[in-house]
Amino acid sequence: MSRRQAVLLVEDDARLGAMVAEYLGRHDLDVTIAPDGERGLAALRPGRFDVVLLDVMLPGIDGLEVCRRLRATPEWAALPVLMLTARGDDVDKIVGLELGADDYLAKPFNPRELLARIRAVLRRGADAPRPRFTAGGLVVDYDAREVTVDGRRVTLTHHEFELLAALARANGRVLSREQLMDALRGQEYEAFDRSIDVHVSKLRAKLEKDPRAPRYIKTARGVGYALVRPGPAR
Repeated sequence: MSRRQAVLLVEDDARLGAMVAEYLGRHDLDVTIAPDGERGLAALRPGRFDVVLLDVMLPGIDGLEVCRRLRATPEWAALPVLMLTARGDDVDKIVGLELGADDYLAKPFNPRELLARIRAVLRRGADAPRPRFTAGGLVVDYDAREVTVDGRRVTLTHHEFELLAALARANGRVLSREQLMDALRGQEYEAFDRSIDVHVSKLRAKLEKDPRAPRYIKTARGVGYALVRPGPAR
């Protein structure tokens, strides 16, 4: 079963935040609330959130600055951002969109409209072509069909590249062995076919410094695999 999509709501109005979290939760979205920009940025983890709802008027650093920092950071540059504001000034809207926000909603808003806009930006993000995927030192260039790790080019077979690309496009979600076999061969295979495990082992041998303690391709026991963006090396 696929995971519920996760929302980071950066909002200093506790009452509004609780209302939004309760409404979105009833529509299969998990909401984490950060009361200011600093804690919003601190809450971000690779693959943790699918969309950010960002209030413009925040204590400390405002929402526009948070959006600017997100777009300036490669790991968060493609993360969908929907900005919220009580202001009626179009300048805020223009500046927010110029900084890279995907959409804009003025307060007070109808929760149903907020939900519709979240779903719209998530659809656009899923459908948008992504020429490459980056995770720490790993870069997957879909068009050139090239893979590098820490600047070193890695030679993959056709099946290995297709498997890695399928994991990358899943954006941190766990894919079952059946889904991965379908991505590799275009057909459904029986669950007892363990060829995916062999391909994953070969991929890890080429990508990981220590295949026994992988940083990129993680195992979800009894389910499948996910490609994650690793944290700083310890």
